[in-house]
Amino acid sequence: MIRIANGQGFWGDWLDAPVRLVEQGPLDYLALDYLAEITMSILQKQKEADPNLGYARDFPPLIARIAARIRERNVKVIANAGGVNPVACALEVRRLAPRLKVAVVLGDDIFSRLDELLAAGHAMNSMDTGEPLSTVRSRILSANAYIGAFPLVEALATGADVVIAGRCTDTALTLAPMVHRFNWAPDNWNRLAAGTVAGHIIECGAQSTGGNCQADWQSIPDLANIGYPIVEAEPDGSFVVTKHHGTGGRVSLETVKEQLLYELGDPINYITPDCVADFTSIRLTADGPDRVRVSGIHGRPRTPFLKLSIAYSYGWKAIGSLVYSSPQAVEKAEAAAAIVRARLAQLGLAFEEIHHEILGANACHGPAAPPHPNPPEVQLRIGVRGQDRKAIDRFTRELIPLVLSGPPTATGFGDGRPPVREVVAYWPALVPRDSIQTRVEVFE
Repeated sequence: MIRIANGQGFWGDWLDAPVRLVEQGPLDYLALDYLAEITMSILQKQKEADPNLGYARDFPPLIARIAARIRERNVKVIANAGGVNPVACALEVRRLAPRLKVAVVLGDDIFSRLDELLAAGHAMNSMDTGEPLSTVRSRILSANAYIGAFPLVEALATGADVVIAGRCTDTALTLAPMVHRFNWAPDNWNRLAAGTVAGHIIECGAQSTGGNCQADWQSIPDLANIGYPIVEAEPDGSFVVTKHHGTGGRVSLETVKEQLLYELGDPINYITPDCVADFTSIRLTADGPDRVRVSGIHGRPRTPFLKLSIAYSYGWKAIGSLVYSSPQAVEKAEAAAAIVRARLAQLGLAFEEIHHEILGANACHGPAAPPHPNPPEVQLRIGVRGQDRKAIDRFTRELIPLVLSGPPTATGFGDGRPPVREVVAYWPALVPRDSIQTRVEVFE
């Protein structure tokens, strides 16, 4: 049996979680998941501005903080913190923790290969609209292929203390240690599906140990010291989801079920680079306090394609807000929104979208929100999106004047005019698997 924990569900997760995981109990592998689709475009811009950036900058100081403990306990760290510059990330880890051996997985970043792939006949049509990538080629900010567990397995085989990848799948961070330690064959679909499900359960960190949990959330103990999830994996593909003894939070059938449904499309066809997992085959059983056993998972062969995560520029946006207090707080907010819309129309400004919502009344539930005749205060949130940056900038100058020229009791304007920000859109596409080649480099 091996123990695999996940100490980061996204870039910005609790900084102390990985430290506590390696200090509070036994562990073999520590997975850290940093990347989201929007993160890749942000990192690409950082790299363009500074070739030494483009990775999750929280990661190297974290590794330096736990370096002595992971060497002492022989804990291997595996993370996708490399973003679009895994080598720079590895060099910074080595600078801060020079005794560690670091392996880097490369090949997922195809930003510089896009024209080559297009010339080879790969249209990379949007999976949402069917449009060819050529229609947005000039506006692309980043492009990465989702790679699976086996390149990470190759990196683990080097004996590295830390494995750094770019855009691997979230589930691969957990599956790779299982394949490595149990020597699972690349066509053992049931085992690969089991490791994939394990990765899905713990990929969001404490979301599977009681965080963000709807089921009886008020009774979940000590969320301030919540324990992050650990998978106790067996060679046969079965595993137990748990956490370190004495930590806060809860592992139960309910918390695991909620996480299984997270970002789930077709439950019979959960497609990854490594296999296709059937979530309807999953069997859950209580295995004691804070322990849920998972078994019975079936899988099918991987597809001949890899998915691409491509980000491109899609114009500009600005969002601003004002707070109104009672009486008639909602009526004041609606009147303010109407004034802004009227003034924008008088200026002849057109936007792809203008939207407003009222926090405290209908922002979360919309028309389904229960009536609240007189809330003590609400926040008007109004935003626009479009291709004309000058028009967006003009909008930012129409909200603050309402403090004196609109409904009474406006406040919450201390930050001044809202900033104009670039809109980054997501372009999912497919390429043949054999068009992506990965490799491993070792730094020691």
